Amino acid sequence: MIKIIVYFIQFSRKLFLLQKLKIFYYFINISLIRILGSFAKVRLARHKTSNKIFAVKMLKKAEVLRLKQADHVVSELTILRTLNHPFIVEIKGYLNTNPKYLYFVLEYVAGGELFTLLRNSVNFPEDQCKFYAAQVVTIFEYLHCKHIIYRDLKPENVLIQTNGYIKLTDFGFSKVIEGKTYTLCGTPEYLAPEIIMNKGNFFFNFSVMENLLIGGLLEF
Repeated sequence: MIKIIVYFIQFSRKLFLLQKLKIFYYFINISLIRILGSFAKVRLARHKTSNKIFAVKMLKKAEVLRLKQADHVVSELTILRTLNHPFIVEIKGYLNTNPKYLYFVLEYVAGGELFTLLRNSVNFPEDQCKFYAAQVVTIFEYLHCKHIIYRDLKPENVLIQTNGYIKLTDFGFSKVIEGKTYTLCGTPEYLAPEIIMNKGNFFFNFSVMENLLIGGLLEF
């Protein structure tokens, strides 16, 4: 019990350091967009003055603490604040006033998930796959120049803009590193055998996703 209390205090302190990013929004539960694991959901929200629509990621604080994900949550928020790329979802602010939930306020990408588009199409033509792949490569080039690794590339985390270009979202497994890392994390279907064997292999999940887009099937 004492460990949980200490962990909660540490979590609260880390969030307090990020208070300057705080922006107040008036929430309207228009519809549920996504469910992310056991402790996060994404809903639509409307800004109370500008009337603009945003995507709000709702994280259950109790579950974040129970699953010991506080460091990942703070890391995701910190990383998103440093990013400015046309193919990466922009964070607008966060709210920590609710005792049960922490809210990330993100730009709303109206086209939905690449996964949904793929499910309706089964697979894509080669030129369309190249179009998406080229954008992912530019994102990774940008992230790697900032010493950030993404670690959870999959169609569910790629959103489609109304102009057809992509936006990468969900930086929960992202990490700033110097050198190499061998942490076992990500979505099992997209993990490289080398990751499981603690040898490291980053671009494997990129090839798995591209194979899925072209052929409509996962490799494993």
